[in-house]
Amino acid sequence: MDPAPVATAPPKSKRQRKKDLRASIELATSPKTGPRRSRCEIRRLDLWAVLKIALCFYLAAVVLAIVSGIVLWAIADAAGAITNVEKFMGKILSSKNYHLVSAQILEGTILVGLVLAALMTILTVVGAALYNLFAELVGGFEVTLVETDHHP
Repeated sequence: MDPAPVATAPPKSKRQRKKDLRASIELATSPKTGPRRSRCEIRRLDLWAVLKIALCFYLAAVVLAIVSGIVLWAIADAAGAITNVEKFMGKILSSKNYHLVSAQILEGTILVGLVLAALMTILTVVGAALYNLFAELVGGFEVTLVETDHHP
């Protein structure tokens, strides 16, 4: 059986190949007319990803608040402000031995912070679920991406 005939283009002349090469070089080196833009629409948020990111964010906020509270407590204690507050509260409450227990205050702050982080994480996931519902009904929001050639 004879093989099927294959159509081939006639070979290009040396002059045509040089012309094609110059055109491709000019195309590659010509300045662009502007940054390339593309538009996309965000229609759905992955709830598992939202949960993980929200949990990390709120736990980091709790840690930051606790560390900054400890630092401020240490500065206030070194400045004598804690002692002054204890004396003031002792006079108001008519108590001679009123003291702020820093360990109990720290424990309470950690517990309140963790509860708030859990609640805010749940609210964030519920908000993402509501966004998914509304985006399905009326469409998501549109984002324009711009490609630039800025190199640091």
